[in-house]
Amino acid sequence: MTKANYHTHTSRCHHATGSDEDYVLSAIKGGYEILGFSDHTPWPYASGFVSRTRMLPSELEGYVLSLRTLKEQYEGRLDIKIGLECEYYPAMRSWLSELKEAFGLDYLIFGNHHYPSDEESTYFGMSTTDEHMLHLYEQSVLEGMETGYYTYLAHPDLFMGAYPQFDKHCEEVSRNICREAKKRGLPLEYNLGCAAYCEATGETLFPYPDFWQIVKEEGCETIIGIDAHQPYMLETSRYYDKALKFLEKLGIKRLETLPL
Repeated sequence: MTKANYHTHTSRCHHATGSDEDYVLSAIKGGYEILGFSDHTPWPYASGFVSRTRMLPSELEGYVLSLRTLKEQYEGRLDIKIGLECEYYPAMRSWLSELKEAFGLDYLIFGNHHYPSDEESTYFGMSTTDEHMLHLYEQSVLEGMETGYYTYLAHPDLFMGAYPQFDKHCEEVSRNICREAKKRGLPLEYNLGCAAYCEATGETLFPYPDFWQIVKEEGCETIIGIDAHQPYMLETSRYYDKALKFLEKLGIKRLETLPL
């Protein structure tokens, strides 16, 4: 089995800690063979808005250069991939495509956090409390997947971070997302970013079991994502191993690596 993680952040996003090399060293300690960095995309907001949850556009070159240096330095010990976690903002669609090519990025993760953008709205994981917001989440996911820009869909069940219960509307949205993902060959991420918090508090945010039952029924592929915001998250195998057992028990096809 190849142990890989493609969802790793850096301190540039203002809500992660540790140096780039700290994540590399922790990944090696945790037995990873492939480590993909996918920090939050630095969008060029027309309004001049400055996000407190992502790097500035001026920091992107340094991000890529730092990771390329580490890739060379640790060649043979760890295969480092360079990507970004991006929303789908229609007005910036062309810019995103050009950015990927200009910087030679290996991949883009689709992280559907805000709609229509974070300068105009709240975070889906906290604001999806009613059917209206639920369908906005669905709409933006489906539109984003149609672009073909993304390698996989991160935390597809993010909407359950605030929605009161998994009702018939959640089931409908989940099936629509799964069917579109399967149609386009887009893996769904089993995201472990909240695993420690949920274990400590007893809350169920995501991964949300009812969503993943639908993933099984619709025959989608998945990939495990650590969503590491601190290096130590790559050192412990506790939640990774639990995820393996859960997915195996459900009979969901899991990808070990991405065809980059």
